[in-house]
Amino acid sequence: MTTSTDHDIPASGGAGLAGIAARESVRGGRRVRRFSADISAVGEPGLWALGGALALGIILIAGFLAFIAWNGIATFWPKPIEQVELRDGDVLAGVVRRGGTYRVGADVLPRLSDEQRAEIEGDLGFANRTLYQTANYDLYGDDFRWVSEFEVANVTRPADFHYFERQTWGVFIGRVAGLTIDGEARAFDPALMEREQAAARDRFHDIRQLEQRDIGRINHQIERERLNQRRAVLRQGEEAAAPTVAASQARIAELQAEFQILQTRVNEIRENDRRYRVQMEEVGGRTVDTELSQIVRYFAANQLSLLDKIGIYFSRWWEFVSAEPREANTQGGVLPAIFGTVAMTLLMVVFVAPFGVITALYLREYAKQGRLTSIVRISVNNLAGVPSIVYGVFGLGFFAYTMGGTIDQLFYPENLPNPTFGKGGILWASLTLALLTVPVVIVASEEALAAVPRSMREGSLACGASKWQTIRYVVLPKALPGIMTGMILAMARGAGEVAPLMLVGVVKLAPALPIDTFFPFIHLDRSFMHLGFHIFDVGFQSRNSEAGKPMVFVTTLLLLALIVAMNATAIIIRNRLKRRYATGQF
Repeated sequence: MTTSTDHDIPASGGAGLAGIAARESVRGGRRVRRFSADISAVGEPGLWALGGALALGIILIAGFLAFIAWNGIATFWPKPIEQVELRDGDVLAGVVRRGGTYRVGADVLPRLSDEQRAEIEGDLGFANRTLYQTANYDLYGDDFRWVSEFEVANVTRPADFHYFERQTWGVFIGRVAGLTIDGEARAFDPALMEREQAAARDRFHDIRQLEQRDIGRINHQIERERLNQRRAVLRQGEEAAAPTVAASQARIAELQAEFQILQTRVNEIRENDRRYRVQMEEVGGRTVDTELSQIVRYFAANQLSLLDKIGIYFSRWWEFVSAEPREANTQGGVLPAIFGTVAMTLLMVVFVAPFGVITALYLREYAKQGRLTSIVRISVNNLAGVPSIVYGVFGLGFFAYTMGGTIDQLFYPENLPNPTFGKGGILWASLTLALLTVPVVIVASEEALAAVPRSMREGSLACGASKWQTIRYVVLPKALPGIMTGMILAMARGAGEVAPLMLVGVVKLAPALPIDTFFPFIHLDRSFMHLGFHIFDVGFQSRNSEAGKPMVFVTTLLLLALIVAMNATAIIIRNRLKRRYATGQF
């Protein structure tokens, strides 16, 4: 007969096991002890703390990204123009940028009415104010103006106010006072102005194309001939190089004649362009006269339909990603910065990949594991903590001045004292960031190699393969997804670095891209623009921080999008490599 008796007993040998209860049973003449734990009493505060910390981190990251996205996406949306009449009789016109609260100074209170003072004192001395983009920098000497709520007498939105985006001097806000078409004064006609402004912008682009493509080509050839003369004199001496110099001079004379023809064509277009002008009047009555070709975009801000706003919004985005910057980088596009960021990041990956993988292979597959190898690993890990500006100083001193100076002396003596490679450039910037990110690649690659089962190595060796064949055909393919993870981390860090780039090649405005139609087509010695530095320059180096703030948000959004796009591409490649070597399918 089987009996079963259950009763609770204290848990023995359970020091530190709080909340654990033991239950003892007698079944079939045998004692059976079962333990149960009160889960709610074990680690619950720590669990909630960890969960709360994770949730807080996610909220902060999501909030930051949402803040950047909202301000960046809304930057190019057209807004209405308000005409503000102040109590002192002054009138201004502008676009509302933002509002705020501030403490009213004691010197302002005596000038206010009793009702205004009572209202401000009731709000503990604070008042509301609005920041208007009044634009018209060439007339006002400033782009923005704060207006307190108690100063405002009336606010209207006149239908005839236009928002002009100019090639120079920034935005103009005002009315169209008149037009000059082919030298003849005309009254403002929206259809006429739209047609003539489009034709004027075509003339502007024709001039830019002639100057940058055709005249730029001639100037490049003239400079090359001049350098050929100097090279011949340095190598052969003046007397021996005389025939070469004479032939080069004849070629320069031909190029200068061609230059004069093109310059005459440019002058004719400019002279004709001056006959098409627009007269703009600001709210106070002062006028500005400028060529129609200098008006990049204009619109009656208070008469736009939803479709009109959408069209302007996307045209601004297209200009932003496809055009060059203007107005000290606070307006226009960032195409050179996009190109520089992507080119530098890809070059960095090209340099860092072999160094990082080869080092990891040696440490994991060839090096004898001992104290020296441990010291090398510790040093590699410590390199990841070195401030990035230190890498910039090293890159400037070693790459630019030492290696670049040596290259100039050996291969470009005719250019001296003007340096070719002995200065900052996209090549040295990429190598500097490769040094900065190589510890990440080494650690990730070594971990990926260590994760390959030893049995796979032994099986390959047992089949007669050499060690290198085993590494090449067995180990590396299995470790490639992990190596790609290291590359992704390196790209994410390298693309956003700014401090070292300020020393080794990045500039505020690059006159030419590192790639063009002139031999050798890829110019790694040239300086370049970078989105990260563009953000720093616009946010902290522009003449007006308020004017640059919208560009900071939209450029930050674009930089994040580029990094996500490059990382997503690398992740797709990594996932395909995983499927290929796991299932044999690509």
